Amino acid sequence: QVQFVESGGGLVQAGGSLRLSCAASVGTFSIDTMGWYRQAPGKQRELVAGISSRGSTNYVDSVKGRFTISRDNAKNIVYLQMNSLKPEDTAIYYCNADVQKTPTGPIFRYWGQGTQVTVSS
Repeated sequence: QVQFVESGGGLVQAGGSLRLSCAASVGTFSIDTMGWYRQAPGKQRELVAGISSRGSTNYVDSVKGRFTISRDNAKNIVYLQMNSLKPEDTAIYYCNADVQKTPTGPIFRYWGQGTQVTVSS
């Protein structure tokens, strides 16, 4: 019922840029918050950036000023523009969507399949 298509990961040199995209297919359901998490080898998954349906954003401190999250509500797509990339940004990046199946019902979090971002020094 809820499916994601992630794209944009890859290998880039330090200082370079990448743009991640995640298109969510949710049928008749509505999406509240969308976001990006990342998980590096041996580390816990962490929130990178989130964006509400109204456009409010939040970022982990380590990416502030370098990454920008945005979304297209009409197409249910969330983007992550990553500039000035550092080797420590290397991780699998996962998009997520908080989906509400009925107007007054609970919200469920769904995850994309992940896309690898590797930053070489």
